[in-house]
Amino acid sequence: MAAVTLPYGSWPSPIGAGLAASLDGRPEYVGTVGPEVWWTEPRPQEGGRRALVRRPADGGPEATVLPAPWNVRSRVTEYGGSPWAGAERPADGPLVVFVHFTDQRLYAYEPDAPGAPGPRPLTPLSVVGGGLRWADPVLRGGEVWCVLEEFTGPAPTDVRRVLAAVPLDGSAAEDRSAVRELTDDRHRFTTGPRISPDGRRAAWLVWDHPRMPWDGTELRLAEITSDGTLSEPRTVLGGADEAIAQVDWTAGGALLAVSDRSGWWNPYRVDPETGGAVNLCPREEEFGGPLWKPGLRWLAPLPEGLVAVLHGQGSSVLGILDPDSGDLVDAAGPWTAWQPTLAVSGTRVYGVAASPRSAYEVVELDTASGHARVVGAQGVDPVDPAYYPEPQSRTFLGPDNREIHAHVYPPHHPAVRAAADELPPYAVWAHGGPTDHVPPVLDLHIAYFTSRGIGVVEVNYGGSTGYGRAYRERLREQWGVVDVEDCAAVARALAAEGTADPDRLAIRGGSAGGWTAAASLAATDLYACAAIIYPVLDLLGFAEETHDLESRYIDGLAGPPQTLAVRGRERSPVARADRITAPFVLLQGLDDPVCPPAQAGRFLAALRGRSVPHAYVAFEGEGHGFRRADTMIRALEAELSLYAQVFGLDRPDVPRLDLHP
Repeated sequence: MAAVTLPYGSWPSPIGAGLAASLDGRPEYVGTVGPEVWWTEPRPQEGGRRALVRRPADGGPEATVLPAPWNVRSRVTEYGGSPWAGAERPADGPLVVFVHFTDQRLYAYEPDAPGAPGPRPLTPLSVVGGGLRWADPVLRGGEVWCVLEEFTGPAPTDVRRVLAAVPLDGSAAEDRSAVRELTDDRHRFTTGPRISPDGRRAAWLVWDHPRMPWDGTELRLAEITSDGTLSEPRTVLGGADEAIAQVDWTAGGALLAVSDRSGWWNPYRVDPETGGAVNLCPREEEFGGPLWKPGLRWLAPLPEGLVAVLHGQGSSVLGILDPDSGDLVDAAGPWTAWQPTLAVSGTRVYGVAASPRSAYEVVELDTASGHARVVGAQGVDPVDPAYYPEPQSRTFLGPDNREIHAHVYPPHHPAVRAAADELPPYAVWAHGGPTDHVPPVLDLHIAYFTSRGIGVVEVNYGGSTGYGRAYRERLREQWGVVDVEDCAAVARALAAEGTADPDRLAIRGGSAGGWTAAASLAATDLYACAAIIYPVLDLLGFAEETHDLESRYIDGLAGPPQTLAVRGRERSPVARADRITAPFVLLQGLDDPVCPPAQAGRFLAALRGRSVPHAYVAFEGEGHGFRRADTMIRALEAELSLYAQVFGLDRPDVPRLDLHP
């Protein structure tokens, strides 16, 4: 059958906003409980909760461990961290501990015990409402060792963090004093402890303001005494200019760490006594990444001495490393991007992986046979895969001939094409973070646009992770400059080569990407419109209003406090609103502690009285990152309606977004 010819942007598509929303998110925090594999996964249609899921050892179907409204998600540093841990027992099935999002209490649960009640609380309610938070738990004897985050006052920076031991008998459920603090609070941030196989030592990571964890962290080590305390903790690796992303122990008791001391995150064997470190696989590749949340794992030791690792440039793949020889063998299979969550049971490695043709799913690699297969959260194509876009990973040149990495998703439809003399509209997507990156994987939010004839290009602008420390350091004190320039350079290159219509370019982004989108409207007339999603809009306001983790992030992104007022006037969209002429939609969660809606209010006030068509859509009950299906549907349709109105597209299938000056 001959393809139908229709203008770009007007193509019919079976990928609706509801479908994209229903499949949003990915599995996280994979772990093993004996021979079983467990993980958390999103449920957008259940209010955005995170469900705890298990897959039986006999290969039976996966099952949800806890019904709604149980929501297994931590709020430590607002972004959370590993929210659960489990252990196999000789009788009565597994014991699992988890954090419930609503009250942030730690609970214990015995899902298989005969006549066992539901989850029982292990920690007390906070008088500050969620002011006691827990993450990265490890079961040790009759206790749970984990990170404790405790708010001490009303400000988001009135907070302390320590390693703590919570009794499993429930004695701390009504008594805060029954929680043992294992460390003092001299360090602002910490990950959970990793306990050596012989139970004699604990290792963990710490860092302090104004550093972020990818700037510099310290590997702390302490002996565990007979009474379960930590004796004389000391730093054995890391510092202000060396970022340790992960620490772990091999079954033989060797200490492993992922350090970027070479300029790339590589795996090291560390001498616990001297701090001497040997690079086990020196490569210009990343074996680690930004430690946004405690509990991320890029390596996992196997019982017989091999180590499962994630590595690569840009995207990460799974490999098995021989730490003695340095040999590295990659797992076979179609998966091209793995998330930093690994777990091991015997010879089997578990992780979360995706590809351009498949969304994130739980994958098992049997290292004995080399066989890899999907064992959980398996994607089922909701539409014909012929509608999926084919990403092109490309490198562009920016100012000073610097390299810019990006993934181009051209418009794609199996039965429709545009006229040969028409160029497609394109949306430039700026990722969040900004210290983060995006891999080329199947994303129905992208397919929602490409299947309708709107191209997408995701830009890993300077400052992104995945390409070594020098690449991510490009953004130091240059936020609002380098990111804006790099996105513009990619957009101009696509237009110059005839890939994109230069008159129909949009920019969109969420969080830090929302900053880049708004800053781009103020700094250039390149874009016809923008979708600005839960953004940073004011440097000074962000430093004063955001949560503790990022309250000094601006020091590295824009400069020290004494220069912030000047940089804010030079770069903040709030201060440069008079330069904005292009239409935009601003999407904001009203319960966002990271990018509070007050910033959106100031930005809109700065535009008052000016004839800039725009819409502000606010969502009750949404925080930083939309999780509810109805919110995502409204957001996607609002964005498409904006493009339709600005680009002159025929889209009667979405509600019209009211744009007002």
